[in-house]
Amino acid sequence: MISYDLIDFNDTSKADAMRDIDETRIPVLVGCGQFTQRERDPARAEGPLDLMARVARLAAADSGAGQKLIEALDSLVVVRMFSDTSHRFASPFGTYSNPPRSLAQRIGASGLKRFIYTHPGGNMPQWTVNRLCEQITQGEVSAAMVVGAEALATQKAAERAGVKLDWNEDPGGSMQTWGVDKRGWSDCEDRHGARAAIYMYPMLENALRHHAGRSFDEHQQVIGSLMAKFAAVAAANPLADRRDGFSAERLTGVAADNPYISFPYTRLMNSNAFIDQGAAVIVCSMAVAKSLGVPPDRWVFLHGCADAHDHWYMSERRDYHSCPAMKTVFDKTFEMAGLRFDQIDQIDLYSCFSSAVEIACQEMGISPDDPRGLTVTGGLPFFGGPGNNYVTHSIAEMMNRVRAKPGSFGLVTANGNYVTKHSAGIYSTERPQKPFAPENPEIYQKQIDSMPKTPFTELAQGSGVVETFTVTHDRSGPSGAILFGRLPDGTRFMANTPNDRALLEDIEQREFIGVTGTVSNDGLTNRFLPG
Repeated sequence: MISYDLIDFNDTSKADAMRDIDETRIPVLVGCGQFTQRERDPARAEGPLDLMARVARLAAADSGAGQKLIEALDSLVVVRMFSDTSHRFASPFGTYSNPPRSLAQRIGASGLKRFIYTHPGGNMPQWTVNRLCEQITQGEVSAAMVVGAEALATQKAAERAGVKLDWNEDPGGSMQTWGVDKRGWSDCEDRHGARAAIYMYPMLENALRHHAGRSFDEHQQVIGSLMAKFAAVAAANPLADRRDGFSAERLTGVAADNPYISFPYTRLMNSNAFIDQGAAVIVCSMAVAKSLGVPPDRWVFLHGCADAHDHWYMSERRDYHSCPAMKTVFDKTFEMAGLRFDQIDQIDLYSCFSSAVEIACQEMGISPDDPRGLTVTGGLPFFGGPGNNYVTHSIAEMMNRVRAKPGSFGLVTANGNYVTKHSAGIYSTERPQKPFAPENPEIYQKQIDSMPKTPFTELAQGSGVVETFTVTHDRSGPSGAILFGRLPDGTRFMANTPNDRALLEDIEQREFIGVTGTVSNDGLTNRFLPG
């Protein structure tokens, strides 16, 4: 056995010893598949499980091993569907009681020992690949698939057309669950209506604008230009849902077909969840890849990875323009890979909303105008935001990109909840010169957890100042406001304003961060009235 601690990887003779490592313990990604469904007739369209089966077969075919690889799988991980994640996306057409087992039956995965369904989070595809690679090095896994799909466009079309679909399936058996079983918002945030990304990310955006010292118009130009670059990539991607190549002005301009969802984000600035998309990736040991005849030009290695989460609830964060956990994940990922950012050739930053991209650029120390571009897919607002599964698409596309340029390196980042849960991976066809051995995330998670939390009170009374905010909209226009504020002693509170149309319109037209006023409570929620 090789003592890895004693290997100097700058010493070529010792690095050559890596070639003697047991190939059953070397993880490699060997197959990927993606599909975007555009069937307009919901009665003819494939449902989520059928889309998963389609991309699973595409991933197996991509490896060159086909059905033999599917039959060699010992682990199947299905990324949690949005219908099982949020009441907003619950399916009226039934439920799948055990998605991994149902999928296994569809694709003939007869050798499975583990059936796994993840907990929610946009970080989960990368998190899962990180874990599977680690388990391969430990001899616990030999071949595994990560797969997910959404059919929310079909679901919505069927509801509108009055078409009844049968998405009930119960194959029996048990399944494991991976991830963190904890919702992303607190009871207090829930009572104030802040329980969805469409409300939380706009508050981050307003805080970023204020921190940068920009006016509203200046900042809209900045984020419009940022996301227009994503839209341009989507325009060239045949798998993307929105391929119009939107200009910055079109993205941020309020129009009948592009209203505010929650200020300052218009419809086109939001992650696009109502799409039909699926993606799958397959990871196995090098020994399995060789035994099944997977050509080496299909092999992609994970060189660096890390996972962590920030203080869980938004009300606990130190501020709304930075993310210590994200920076830690980036630092640990590059440290493991032994690379600098200037050695990365292609990038896919998680892009549910522009604020997530801005914070990632800030914590990585890169320009939003980086000439390499920040996405390989087109991003969640334009490529598509298929629930928790987007990053499976970005990993699959990154596999294609690094294969097309052997020896290049690609970075994928992932984000769950509200810039809360973070994951990253660096991919290349280049075989690593050291064993796959990520630092135990529990070590650096303890350091993040030890960072001070902002003092918070659920019920506030007296004078206060606005820290950040958003104005929510419905079909008729402004419908409410959600804000975080500070009391004179620095304690943070959360509140709503009165739902007065004139007040809500005024909030959108002036600098509301820093406004003072009076906060009161009814024993459950706080109400803020500007002074």
